[in-house]
Amino acid sequence: MGDDVAIALTGGRAIPAAFFPVRDAGEPRPGVLVIHELLGLTTEMRRLARRFSEAGFVALAPDFLAGLGPKPFCMARFARGIARRGVGRPYRQLEAARAWLTERPEVAGQPIGVAGFCIGGGFALLYAARGEVEVVAPFYPAVPGDEALEGICPVVASFGGRDAVFGSGGERLTDSLVRLGVDHDVHTYPAAGHGFMARYEGVSAWLGRRLPMHVGHDSEAAEDAWRRTIAFFTRHLAPVPQ
Repeated sequence: MGDDVAIALTGGRAIPAAFFPVRDAGEPRPGVLVIHELLGLTTEMRRLARRFSEAGFVALAPDFLAGLGPKPFCMARFARGIARRGVGRPYRQLEAARAWLTERPEVAGQPIGVAGFCIGGGFALLYAARGEVEVVAPFYPAVPGDEALEGICPVVASFGGRDAVFGSGGERLTDSLVRLGVDHDVHTYPAAGHGFMARYEGVSAWLGRRLPMHVGHDSEAAEDAWRRTIAFFTRHLAPVPQ
């Protein structure tokens, strides 16, 4: 799903990504960077990125786990890189992805938004406070303190109320954004748990249901969160042609 591309980095390296242009757009459209959850650029993450393109936004989903070794190690290295706020490898990769997307003829300098899921949601918040993006959509993220959110763009965020680890973040994020005077739409879905946007199968689904985060898809919460996100992005990036 999506066109596989490679985004050049310094030192001759590259980061693979999935690219989802808006088919038959007829004119440049705003772009959206999509940051995957801890499990990486899975089929589900590609599906969610594709939905942005179907809604009228050119989407790019980098694979931040590529080239970091066996899966458990690459997930840990990804998390460590995010913790090095602004200077870790994932930030350099995401900035390269933003520059690549901005220069694409399908975008041609149009504004850029960023969306992130799970650990990618927290990463999106941290990046949006310093990166050249106009709007950010974190889904069930870890919420940093006010100092890390200084300078952040408008935020549309979604949390699951049954998520015993991150579910309370919606209230804290709202308080921070109010203090900072940032336009926002933050909502917590009481019946949903962590990861409610994605559809998990097999061992991931079995394990997720047994974790304190109550990981699992919730179609009602997912569709409402999607509706809110697209409406917010449309308002802050550009109207989608009808």
